[in-house]
Amino acid sequence: MAFQQALSGLNGASKAIDATSHNIANSSTVGYKSSVAHFGDVYAASLAGAGSSQIGIGVNLSAIQQQFTQGNITSTNNPLDISINGAGFFRMDQNGATTYTRNGQFHLDKNGYVINDQGMKLTGYAAQSGIVIPSTPSPIQISASDLAPQATGLNSSSTFNGVKASLNLDSRKTMPTTALNDGAAPGSSTAFAPDPLSYNYSTALSIYDTLGNAHTQTFYFRKTANAGEWAVYSNVDGTTNQNVSSTTQATAGQGPIGLLQFDSYGKLTSSPMTITVDMLNVMVSSGQPLGNGSLSPQTFTLDFTGTTQFGSAFGTNRLEQDGYAAGHLVGLSVGDDGIVQGRYSNGQTFAQGQVVLANFTDPNGLQALGNNQWSETSTSGPALVGAPNTSNLGVLTSSSVEESNVDLTAELVNLITQQRNYQANAQSIKTQDQIMQTLVNLR
Repeated sequence: MAFQQALSGLNGASKAIDATSHNIANSSTVGYKSSVAHFGDVYAASLAGAGSSQIGIGVNLSAIQQQFTQGNITSTNNPLDISINGAGFFRMDQNGATTYTRNGQFHLDKNGYVINDQGMKLTGYAAQSGIVIPSTPSPIQISASDLAPQATGLNSSSTFNGVKASLNLDSRKTMPTTALNDGAAPGSSTAFAPDPLSYNYSTALSIYDTLGNAHTQTFYFRKTANAGEWAVYSNVDGTTNQNVSSTTQATAGQGPIGLLQFDSYGKLTSSPMTITVDMLNVMVSSGQPLGNGSLSPQTFTLDFTGTTQFGSAFGTNRLEQDGYAAGHLVGLSVGDDGIVQGRYSNGQTFAQGQVVLANFTDPNGLQALGNNQWSETSTSGPALVGAPNTSNLGVLTSSSVEESNVDLTAELVNLITQQRNYQANAQSIKTQDQIMQTLVNLR
């Protein structure tokens, strides 16, 4: 019987060496999870029942269990390299078949799909008009189309529409003594000319028409004869004031587009104003008789919320608008929540999709397919799919990969131990052979 026991021991030691050698071979494989051989002792069945004198007949391989512990995170130069810090697997699609992996080395194919080295497509939630809509995961495709321009005040996805300005107007200033352009008395509400002596302060920003063309809108602030009151004038591209009007004017193009009024504590009490820019008139004044074909007139809100009148120097604290020019894709990034952001030449970012993760009740029940891929089985349970950093799913890190979790030092020590086990079992066979030889030599 010792031959049978020793042979099973040799086979078990050989399987353990195989598992360890496989770990060592994959010590540099991205996303690899180390394996451990589990063994069980073997006893012959007895009709009379077990007793204290029962002797086992060897060992067998119970299972090869993978260790789904976290590997180290290493930075790379590829923004589509993604590592998982925590639980979960990337969900991959290959012609409709779904597999799972921890290897986050991805790139784009010719059709814009995010794929791995085997051509499998990374899946996630699709984005519509830059908004991610959770639904059935599908292959993530990056659009190479130019980002359409947005006109100032017409951006439905913006948190505000139009222009926002937050300033401080010095309360110590007085009304300029220089008359307006028509020779009327200072402070009168006739047409304004941007003479530096006729206003106190000015500031400017770019606004955009419906074709994405940038125009410079300048605002001029002139202290009036009334306490706590400032008149606001404006023009576009340096053209006449007649190109900008507002609902506060009695006649379009005449006088200020609005008044800013402050209380005794320097806080703004007036409401946002709606202004209209005659884009056609702007283009005609700039030498384009037919204009450029953009929408005209263009109306949007001018909001001075946060503007103050304190006894300190003039300052621009905030000046922004919601329009932008057309842009083409210049780069990609992936957030820790899995959202794939496209970066465009106009400075905008646009969501292209969201990577999803899948987890299992029993990851060791997954079937290994090779190439760092696993498939779902009845033992693993169904995939629990969700966005990164939700439930028990991990977070993602762009431009990084998860290294193999193999401890090379420990594996080399295991290899020595298993070699000794193999030698010891071989010695059992040698000893049994010597015993058998002794019996044969009996006279």
